[in-house]
Amino acid sequence: MEGVYLGVEGAVATILIDRQDDENRLTFESLLRLKSIVGELGDRDNVHALVVRGRGSAFFCTGVLNPTLRGSMSKDDVLRLVFLAGAVFDAIEALPQMVIAGINGTARAGGVELALACDMRIATADARLSLPEARWGGFPGAGAPVRLPAIVGYGRAAELIATGREVDAEEMLRIGLVEHVVAGAAFDDALRDLAVAIASSGPLATRGAKRIMRLRREAGPQAARQLSDVLRRSLEYSHDVDEGIRAHREGRRPMFTGR
Repeated sequence: MEGVYLGVEGAVATILIDRQDDENRLTFESLLRLKSIVGELGDRDNVHALVVRGRGSAFFCTGVLNPTLRGSMSKDDVLRLVFLAGAVFDAIEALPQMVIAGINGTARAGGVELALACDMRIATADARLSLPEARWGGFPGAGAPVRLPAIVGYGRAAELIATGREVDAEEMLRIGLVEHVVAGAAFDDALRDLAVAIASSGPLATRGAKRIMRLRREAGPQAARQLSDVLRRSLEYSHDVDEGIRAHREGRRPMFTGR
């Protein structure tokens, strides 16, 4: 029912999001399942690499919310869902194993934030990615403003978040959002080959290197995550969030007031 599955082959684990009828969106139940899997993997000394991907070729993951869904939920439920997603993505980032996101199709909103929580990313040549929350009167609340600047630089991150524009695979590679772009037919093999290569390296080496790299940036991002939760709570109760949802429902351009 949750549509999130764990498979382990040798020293490589794969988390598969299989909710194709809903664009591989993560529900509250799916996030709880993902949280449970991540907790289990953190204690698995025999797993040295993790792949996170969606089933099918259309969507990696479209996140947890869109204006239509938000408009049908209470604000407390919206915040509960966003904060759970943020906590789960934080847990993925904190895993001792190297984590690879396989972006096999469209990644949007919280799906992008899931990919950003991974250590590296591979995309198919037809993949697309966007953070459209600002166009709905919000901002990404599950980690993108924290993680994206370290990956693509401050100015590029600010532009992508503030405009919500879509990025194709070629641009993802050019700005450093992904490490590799491959043809769709080669995607499974490329993802598997990278995971196996990492899993074949010394686990003390890969885990130690990850700890060092994370420590280098930890003080700033942790404070930023805390600020993200505080601001996200006040944002949910703002006029602009309500206006963004109404405008989407009515098929018009939103009139944001900054309050």
